[in-house]
Amino acid sequence: MNRKDRISHSLHIIRVMIRKELYQIRHDRKMLGVSIVAPVLQVLLLGYAATTDITNSDLVVCDQDCTSESRQFIREFTASGYFIHRYSVNIPAEVDPYIETAQARIALMIPEGFGDDLLAHRTTRVQVVLDGTDANTSTILLNYATQIITSYSQKVLAEYSARIPGGVARVLPEPRIWFNPDLKSANFMVPGVVALVLMLITMTLTSLGIVKEKEIGTMEQLLVTPMKPYQLVIGKLVPFTAIGFLDVIVVLALARFWFGVPMQGSLVVLFSLSALFILTTLGLGLFVSTIARSQQQAMLIAQFFFFMPFMFLSGFAFPIANMPKVIQPFTYLIPLRYFLEIVRAVFLKGAGLAELWPQALALFGLGIAIFSLSVIRFRKTLE
Repeated sequence: MNRKDRISHSLHIIRVMIRKELYQIRHDRKMLGVSIVAPVLQVLLLGYAATTDITNSDLVVCDQDCTSESRQFIREFTASGYFIHRYSVNIPAEVDPYIETAQARIALMIPEGFGDDLLAHRTTRVQVVLDGTDANTSTILLNYATQIITSYSQKVLAEYSARIPGGVARVLPEPRIWFNPDLKSANFMVPGVVALVLMLITMTLTSLGIVKEKEIGTMEQLLVTPMKPYQLVIGKLVPFTAIGFLDVIVVLALARFWFGVPMQGSLVVLFSLSALFILTTLGLGLFVSTIARSQQQAMLIAQFFFFMPFMFLSGFAFPIANMPKVIQPFTYLIPLRYFLEIVRAVFLKGAGLAELWPQALALFGLGIAIFSLSVIRFRKTLE
């Protein structure tokens, strides 16, 4: 048999293996559910849950001034959408029970003479009280309150300067925020969820698909055929690669049209670099299949030894710069770190290959290394 015939024969075997795998997937309703329905549910759930925005927080107000100025000041809080004026009290001591029992997350106390101080152009102070049990929530709410108070102060100052010629002149800041001007956490988190779901689905499906062959005994039947290991690997992984790209389309559509995340960059660039990431996740799934003896074991190994460490150390949930210096070098070995940077840059910044080539190169290197090691181990397992 000459070289051309060998190549043709090899491709024929791979096509047969791919058709067999697609037939098996098509008739496995659980697998179809995991591959199509699961990404949709995960993007929807994580897209809403993975957010740092806090809205409609219950507010208790102690207005000791009771003037039109103090009422206007309270309306600045309620009009922001961050706070709901739920309770009112007469003296500061009555605020404590609402905070202690978590009936309100934040309290606003306006002192007597607030309106007179504004009319007399004197500095006045208001007090904001928060429950510090949840430090992250308290910090966000305090930032919201500070922003509202600063904005109101600027309005009062601008009105005073306009009414009185030659009045006090101040330089007021005009902040400009690039890439995410509305500071919506969904615009930052949802692209990350896209990467997370893609990793989870492709890695899990690959490991489960191969381990299932072991459980039902068809792997032994494949091994006694004249099929070579590389033909078996290609035939098994091509269908999961196709499913991976299908999941990319589904989750990108959800991110763009359901959550309204702006897509500033090129889909061609995103799909091209997604292929590099899928190479690593397929390699990891193949590696897991060489360790696990059952689908349950494969699921647990994928979740606890890869998915969770990747999620925590990739920068998805916590900034890498805030991690201990000892931990930060290990994040460079995690493919999800680079793909998160790619997805967010393409979505929000419109970045192309000229800006993303370092991440693409790192992802390519990790993908080749992981996939090669997994194939070698898979071959040894078959032998």
